[in-house]
Amino acid sequence: MRKSKKVIFTLNTDPDGYKEVTDLTYPFLKYYAKKIGADFYEIKDRKFPDVKSVTYEKCQVYQLAQDMECEWVYFIDADALIHPDMMDFTVHIPKDTVMHHGSDLATFRWSYDKYFLRDGRHIGSCTWFVVASEWCLDIFKPLDDMKLEEAYKNIFPIASERRAGVEPWRLIEDYVFSRNIAKYGLKYISVDQLLKSIGHDSGALFYHQYAMDTQEKVVRLKTQMSEWNLI
Repeated sequence: MRKSKKVIFTLNTDPDGYKEVTDLTYPFLKYYAKKIGADFYEIKDRKFPDVKSVTYEKCQVYQLAQDMECEWVYFIDADALIHPDMMDFTVHIPKDTVMHHGSDLATFRWSYDKYFLRDGRHIGSCTWFVVASEWCLDIFKPLDDMKLEEAYKNIFPIASERRAGVEPWRLIEDYVFSRNIAKYGLKYISVDQLLKSIGHDSGALFYHQYAMDTQEKVVRLKTQMSEWNLI
């Protein structure tokens, strides 16, 4: 496997079925990879078929990043729109710190175990955007000390997600990444926190919505591109 110091990973196990979306987002993801000197890697195959949610395949980054000897990794959802002006966050955060675009209050969605209680920071991962160094790949580590059914019982989608038909199993990777941050004591910062500290608005750099069908997502992506004057 090719070695790389920096990689942007994304996940798309249905390239043909999701083409309407990725035709819009991938040019910007690949431009961003080129801008920051990263390889672009699309995860297409399932390695965790026993997990109901295909999005759990994000956990493949844990092993892939080690095999590729990555110094830094990004994971960005395939339906995320990245503005061409976005900076390289690996310049701004230390290697002992992981980053999401933002986080939810963990007590909204998860029943706590000893790791959440011990950690006390209440970080609820939003895993559509993750940055981590080789020191902190544990954030991507697949669940290895709890049965999946037990994990599902600890997940409680918020009201808006339930209205959109989101079942607990759909949030499994958010739960696992949140728990990994707590379990391994990973230092954490959000994009919002970083950008506010340097006087920048994150809304001008990202667009991501997930609880909708593909056609609505395409319309919203095009609208955002138009608002950014990218069409």
